[in-house]
Amino acid sequence: MIFAAIDIGSNAARLLFANVFDNKGKIYLDKATLVRVPTRLGKDVYSVKKISEARADNLIKTIKAFKLLIDVYKPVAFAACATAAMREAVNGEEVIERLSNEAGVDVRLVDGIEEANIIRQTNKIEFNQSHALSMYIDVGGGSTEISVLENDVVLGVTSFKIGTLRLLSKKVKKSEWERLKSWLMQFENDFGKINVVGSGGNINKINKIYGNPNNYTLKTPELKYAHKHLKSFTLEERMNKLGLRPDRADVIVPAAKIFLSIIKQIKVDSMLVPKIGFADGLIYRLYEDYKKAL
Repeated sequence: MIFAAIDIGSNAARLLFANVFDNKGKIYLDKATLVRVPTRLGKDVYSVKKISEARADNLIKTIKAFKLLIDVYKPVAFAACATAAMREAVNGEEVIERLSNEAGVDVRLVDGIEEANIIRQTNKIEFNQSHALSMYIDVGGGSTEISVLENDVVLGVTSFKIGTLRLLSKKVKKSEWERLKSWLMQFENDFGKINVVGSGGNINKINKIYGNPNNYTLKTPELKYAHKHLKSFTLEERMNKLGLRPDRADVIVPAAKIFLSIIKQIKVDSMLVPKIGFADGLIYRLYEDYKKAL
């Protein structure tokens, strides 16, 4: 069965189609198609608090195209959600209303905690985990969501206003970094013994270039080198020499910084980067709702 999810983030809008199947109680997602458009809403929001008319128009065109693809694929169900940039834009509700009226797609605004909970849905998809404690870290353009579980029991879920576009706009407060460090300290007794699962397009790209995409493992020394190496290039060099897209070339450095700051504090030697994200969690939730309705 195929399901679809639209994720309207701070840096890009994504449409994911995935086949979902249940094998002996284990849920598996097989990604069929992923379409990503760099709408970059956060570039406006984290500087002037408002989505410009030009970006709103581009977003509406994007979602109209997504809706056409959904009509062709005919998934069992689909959901559309917007995260940090939309929820902080003073005209966010207005843009969401336009999306409903002009693109025919009802978009739900989710807060940071729900965003973290949806991303954590992917913990139902089996990973090999050697420790009792697991930490899910998702770094986006506007925020970083972290969930911590112990043997599938949620110990903590929170969202921080620390994101790649927000860092580029110099809009991350020192107090927010301190809040992150303080929040992580509650797990100090497990530092060095935490399964870390990283998600987001930037960490996937870092793992592809510097880590081991075959077993989805990125070692901490590889992440440190990636941050140092990427910083040594200009924006143009990252595009021309490393082949990064313009909308990836600028945000990949602050993404590496955010992940590295967390990894160093909790003293783990590697992290799992299994190509999961908010859209995957949305599809898993859609599947759960479908099963309940049977």
